[in-house]
Amino acid sequence: RTPQSNKFTVKMKVIALFIALVVSAQAFSPSVSNSRSSTALNESLFTRIAKMDLWAPVKDSNDYGARSKKKVGLGSLSGKSYIPDGLNKSQYESLRKQEAAKKAANYDRNVKKAGKFLDYTLFYKQRGTDTGSDWKKSVTLGHRMAKTKYDWQGSSDKKFIKKPN
Repeated sequence: RTPQSNKFTVKMKVIALFIALVVSAQAFSPSVSNSRSSTALNESLFTRIAKMDLWAPVKDSNDYGARSKKKVGLGSLSGKSYIPDGLNKSQYESLRKQEAAKKAANYDRNVKKAGKFLDYTLFYKQRGTDTGSDWKKSVTLGHRMAKTKYDWQGSSDKKFIKKPN
């Protein structure tokens, strides 16, 4: 070998080593680019979910009392339907209709009571809490007692009988 080819080989090795160092340094440094795609959401996930209107097609479908507007009815009995022992198909259908009517009447009765609340401030003033403490000396301590279905203070020979309407 000539001394000139040795110098050239050394030079090539130094250049290759320098390029290898630059490339490896670049691999661990953050890349800088002008056009970055954003991964951030424009609004938070909670805000997106909160803005969803799941009831948009029918706004009042989940309101109290909306059951009467829905097309829900009693299913008809087929030949494979369950019919309790001791009843035939027509008797069972009439029983089911009676129970459905009773359920609907109860629901309607409760819907009529919806939205009627007692104003606590009015109750507070009627009780006299704002002016004195006489209510504290009463048997009920100012509480209103609920009406019961049965007469709990009945005479000794007639206990727990249903009150007449």
